[in-house]
Amino acid sequence: CKRILLAAALCSLAATVAHGDEQAESWQAIDPEVKPREVETVAIDSGDFEVGPFLGILAIQDFDTDFLYGLRAAWHISEDFFFEASYGASQGDLTSYEKLSGGAPLFQDSERDYSFYGINLGWNILPGEAFVLDSHALKSDFFLIGGAGNTDFLDDNFFTLTVGAGYRLLINDWISWRVDVRDHIFDRDAFGESETTNNFELSTAVNFFF
Repeated sequence: CKRILLAAALCSLAATVAHGDEQAESWQAIDPEVKPREVETVAIDSGDFEVGPFLGILAIQDFDTDFLYGLRAAWHISEDFFFEASYGASQGDLTSYEKLSGGAPLFQDSERDYSFYGINLGWNILPGEAFVLDSHALKSDFFLIGGAGNTDFLDDNFFTLTVGAGYRLLINDWISWRVDVRDHIFDRDAFGESETTNNFELSTAVNFFF
């Protein structure tokens, strides 16, 4: 009787083990086939030249804000730094005093012509990427820029310092779009005493690489 009970127990144990193996096989983890997403990144090479026109507005201190246009050319000496030459033109409107007094204009129209040129150094301080449709990455840069040049205004020439920042988005390997905010700083004595003026620029441009 003991032998019969022992044999029955062994058979039951063997059946349990076999059933467990079948369950283990049925519950075996499935190895998912995960394919990494391929993202195409647009980039420019070191040493590329960039040139293009820009449009915007210029707020001339003591004068009004007016339309601004010009041309910029840059040489990207590395991924982080670039040299830039720029030329821009605008026009000063009536001064605050002229508007309030209602008297004779202080300056002739030809004297109100405003133009500047300068050489600047740019630093791509925050390079990044902007994704389009999760499959295409556009290279972007937030940059700081500064330099020196000359401003021709009120029939005089003024040594000018320029500081600012901007954002560049590389549409493809030869076209970029950018936005710039700059301050053109120079000393001016148009009203009888020398004063440091801040002339703020907001501009946008489509540039071409070659």
